[in-house]
Amino acid sequence: METKLKPIDTRIWRKKPLAAYEADMKKSELKRVLTRWSLTSLGIGAVIGGGVFVLTGIAANEWAGPALALAFVMAGVACAFAALCYAEFASILPVEGSAYAYSYGTVGEIFAWLIGWNLILEYMMGATTVAVSWSGYFEKLLHLVGINPPIWLMNDPITAQEKAEKLRAAGEIIPDFAFAVNLPAFLIVWCVTYVLVKGIKEAASTNNAIVILKVATVIFVIIAGSFYVDVANWTPFIPAPVIDAGGQQHYGFNGIVTAAGIVFFAYIGFDAVSTQAGEAINPKKDVPFAIIASLIICTVLYILVSLVLTGMVKYDSLDLKAPVAQAFADIPGLTWAVYLITIAAIAGLTSVMLVMMLGQTRIFLGMAKDGLLPKNLFASIHPTFKTPWKSTILVGAIVSTVSALTPIDKVSELCSSGTLLAFAMICGAVWLLRVREPNLERPYRTPALPVVATLGICANLYLMYNLRTDTKISFVIWCTLGVIVYFLYSRRHSHLNNPEDHQ
Repeated sequence: METKLKPIDTRIWRKKPLAAYEADMKKSELKRVLTRWSLTSLGIGAVIGGGVFVLTGIAANEWAGPALALAFVMAGVACAFAALCYAEFASILPVEGSAYAYSYGTVGEIFAWLIGWNLILEYMMGATTVAVSWSGYFEKLLHLVGINPPIWLMNDPITAQEKAEKLRAAGEIIPDFAFAVNLPAFLIVWCVTYVLVKGIKEAASTNNAIVILKVATVIFVIIAGSFYVDVANWTPFIPAPVIDAGGQQHYGFNGIVTAAGIVFFAYIGFDAVSTQAGEAINPKKDVPFAIIASLIICTVLYILVSLVLTGMVKYDSLDLKAPVAQAFADIPGLTWAVYLITIAAIAGLTSVMLVMMLGQTRIFLGMAKDGLLPKNLFASIHPTFKTPWKSTILVGAIVSTVSALTPIDKVSELCSSGTLLAFAMICGAVWLLRVREPNLERPYRTPALPVVATLGICANLYLMYNLRTDTKISFVIWCTLGVIVYFLYSRRHSHLNNPEDHQ
């Protein structure tokens, strides 16, 4: 008797069965070594970095003034709604893949692909931005100890030429150079790549040590800086609106909202906790805890630092590249703190890079396991280290090359746009799953879900709407490219096309 084949579901809205996630967890080759506090530390490691040491100066100086604290509150609240939804999903589906995996099981394949595609933008470009920022702080440290490396060795070709022209205009003699590369950015990415290939336990241990250092430094900044706060610098707390030549409003309420979109990049990372679910010892309980705990801790620290910083220095005098270090450098008798802050910034940005690149490879791993990316490259696990070593090396190669040769300007907003959309979709997806699968076991349940999900969707899309026009255009181009890749490769190679072969 002839066997009747089950018709294949070729719809772009098809969903991955929840039973398939359980099968993936059983077949996982990753080591489960991460505890509750290791996961929380990974979240803090990703969140505290660029937000404190870089973005505070830009957001306060150009957009929000002393009301930068309100911008951090606004961004933190938008993240909190998403974090609560992430926590419920993480307790149901404790697998690598984060928002991509959650959407695949609830909303459908095309939405999951778009979220995964945007998470690539978030993590890969985020790591690139941080690598360039790391290089800037490293150069500052070298200058502090009297070492002045040549411009062409510390900057990408375009930035190097711009710096040389400014210095020549100021009367300095700068020799011509035909080649320039941001060597520190290139090398630090490969150092991080080595740690990630070596193993998750080593990566987590490295991150834990760095987190202790930078959290201690942030607390030092808050306590020591509070003694030098001049309340006059907080007046007016919300500066009067100013319209620039391009029609963009600075300061006022709209300026605060724009600043919230900028500093939102600083919060990118708490969701990286969910990408490590495949390596957590007790993911159903510990991942939700780590997501919420890391976000709360970092939000409180961000608000306090922003208040101290704008109290120490008038907002329009804040340094754009190294605001925290510069604030202490201007205080007699505290110049020694500049060394501490600079070293902590270097360490802090290293851990941000580590977690972002770690999260990126786990997103690739989740997508490859579903057939949406080539499995032999993105899902290849090292037999000894038990890490996705091929994709880790690929990510290292891309991030190191781009950070060494490309000037990164305002890319944080582009990273934020992908994350904001992913967060909004997760809020909707967890609500949809409650309706479709009301009896599903949920070790963690988001409180007042209809309210939280609605506010999460609205808050994240509102921040996304208020990003700069050219950022939104770039984001549309990136999404269009993703749709093309999906229809040319991923849709045809999806395991849902031939489920019998991937039981």
